[in-house]
Parts: sequence; C-alpha cells; structure tokens
Amino acid sequence: MDSSGLLPVGRRVAYWRGRRRLSQQVFADRLGKSKSWVDKVERGVRTLDKVSTLQDIAAVLRIDPAVLLGRDAQPAEVTGWTADVARIRVALSRYDIPLARPAGSRPVPPAGQVARRVAHAWTTFQHASYPQVVALLPDLLADAERAHAADPVAGRGPLVETYRVTASLLVKLAAPELAWLAVDRAMSTSADDPVLVAAAAVQLGQVLRAGGEMRVAKSAMLAAAYRIAPPVIGHDVSPELSLCGTLLLQAALAAATHGDDAAVAGLLDEADDLATLVGDGHDHHRTGFGPTAVAVARAATAVELGDAPGALARHEEVIRRDGWRWLPVEHRAAYLVDAARAHLDGADPVGAGRVLVDADQIAPAEIRHRPAGREALARVAREPDAPTALVQLAATLGVG
Repeated sequence: MDSSGLLPVGRRVAYWRGRRRLSQQVFADRLGKSKSWVDKVERGVRTLDKVSTLQDIAAVLRIDPAVLLGRDAQPAEVTGWTADVARIRVALSRYDIPLARPAGSRPVPPAGQVARRVAHAWTTFQHASYPQVVALLPDLLADAERAHAADPVAGRGPLVETYRVTASLLVKLAAPELAWLAVDRAMSTSADDPVLVAAAAVQLGQVLRAGGEMRVAKSAMLAAAYRIAPPVIGHDVSPELSLCGTLLLQAALAAATHGDDAAVAGLLDEADDLATLVGDGHDHHRTGFGPTAVAVARAATAVELGDAPGALARHEEVIRRDGWRWLPVEHRAAYLVDAARAHLDGADPVGAGRVLVDADQIAPAEIRHRPAGREALARVAREPDAPTALVQLAATLGVG
C-alpha cells in the first residue's frame, strides 16, 4: 500500500499528479484552472468542497474520487490467504509418516479418492483460481501422503501430482523455497518411474528458473526430456511426447534467460517437431503442450532475449491461432503478463495496458494475486497514457 491514503486531500492530489507525471501547469490546463489554483489546492490553502470539482480532478488523474477522499484506500484483499500459505508450509514440513506418528481419528482416504481431489486441484489451478487452490492444498497434502503410506503403488501417482500442483502454485506466488521443497518431494517420490520423474521435472524446471539457476535448469530439463523420449517417434503418439516437448520448452526458457539465443532456436525447433505430432487441444500430464504452446514459448523467449519487436510480432500470431483458446486459462494469462512486458520494453504502455486488461478479464488472480502480474500492473499504471481501469485497479490494490 502507498502512503497517499494518510495524506490530506490536497496532498493526495499532488501525489497522484506526480504519479501521472503531469506538471502543475499541464494539470491546471486540463482542469480549466490556473496554475496558482492548483498550487493552493495542493498546499491546503484552498479547500475542495465541491463534489463536481473532485470528480473533475479524479477524471484528469484517472482515479476513483474515493481515492482522493481517502475512502477505499486500503488495498484489495490480495494476501488474504497468507495463513493458508503458512498451512502449506506446515504440511510440507511434517514428517508424520516416516516418524510413525499417530494420524489421529481421521480415516486414511483411498488412493482413488485422492486422485480425484488432486485432479480437481489441478483444474482449479489451471483456471487461475489461486486462492481456492491455496485453501485446498494443506489437507490434500496430508491425505495424499497418508494414502501413499497405506498403498505405495496406487498412492504414488496421486502424491506426485499433489506435490506438482503445490510446486506450480508456490512458484506462481513467488515462494521458491517452499516450491523447492515440494518439487524435491515429487522427484524423490517418483523414484524409478520415468514418466513420473519427467512429470515432476516440469515443475523442477519452473523452480530452478524461479531461483535463477538457468544453466542447471537447462541441463536438468534436457536430461529428463531425453530420458522420456521414445527411441523412434512414429505415428502412434504417446502422452509422454507432451512431457518431452514441455521439458524442451522449459530448457529453452532457461537458455533465453541466460542469453543463449542459438540454444533457444534449436530447442524450440525440436519441441515444434514433437508438437506437430501431438496437435493442439490436449493436456497430457497437465502440460497443455502442442503447436500453440510452442508458439507462446517462442514469444516468451523473445521477451527474455530482449527482442521486444520480435516478441510482439509473434504475440499477434499467437492470439490469432485456433489453439490459443484451448490453452488453460492460467497458461494464457501468465503469457499475457510476458506480452505486457514486451510492450513496456518497446515503449508502448498503451499496448501493455491493453494486454493486461485482457489478462485481468480472463484470469483476475493473475494480475491481482501473482507478484509478477502486480509488478507489470504497477509499471503500466505509472505511465501517463495508462488505461483508466488499470490505474484505478492499481490504486485499489495499492501497487505502483
């Protein structure tokens, strides 16, 4: 939250005028007032006692009049699940099973029931309903671990998937240390099952990239991808091709952040060959992999490589593809945040604002709850030509 809500109304006017990068003269001209009038208002010499005047000022500043009056100045409840994240930390820190601690009177759920619950958690995550997923995970983690202890064979897959969705959510919420713990558990539980190892490795790549370990991420992703790749790729397409292709995309993103454009091109082309076989409209192993996912990755890697024009050109191609609407909502919204960065890097705040408005419409939590989305919103809201809706949203959330 910014401190403007603690200021007198005149100082709030000065604060927001500064945020909009307007001089007193320009601000006065837009209001149809004199510079002296603006100066007196901001210094508190002249009071603002007319609602119509407050509305005119708010319109020029592109904020809600309530912000000037100090109402609704508290940020929206974007951290209301902090206690639930703490519960996830507790759930991941428990060692009840290896220490043979009693589980109390709560019955051990069958592995099939846990599998259905984790599938629901994944679907909720892919619809970008992050607060709901945060609330689901503590109990799901405990039950998945107990189900696996009771039936190691049937319970292993659901437990790995529980750790995977937990890691994905924690990366999204910028909690890399907890995400690392979840993905480490997933890799350990996967053990000697190549498919489960490859599935867990997708989140391993996310966690390593979030932690800045780009070279390690690229190496690990390639090792996992080539381990799961079939020796001969024929006409019978297995779901594991989606895992292999997704791991190649993770490696490409790591290489892009490291600035290795040659490696990026080769990895994306390799992934594209697999995507052609898989096709769009599938979600094998919760990857959403297909030709459109590769096209999205091409634009995202261009952003990481600093090629804003190339990223924006690819962006226009991506959103026109039929497969765009088949990608999970979370995937699309996360990519739109990257596209907004490309617009900002290309000195186009209006374009960035337009993209963020689209992201907010399809997945509000991606902008309101995800730190990367809030950062992009703050950058756009500071621009003089930012869309009014985003400026008001930023003010409500207390970002920028």
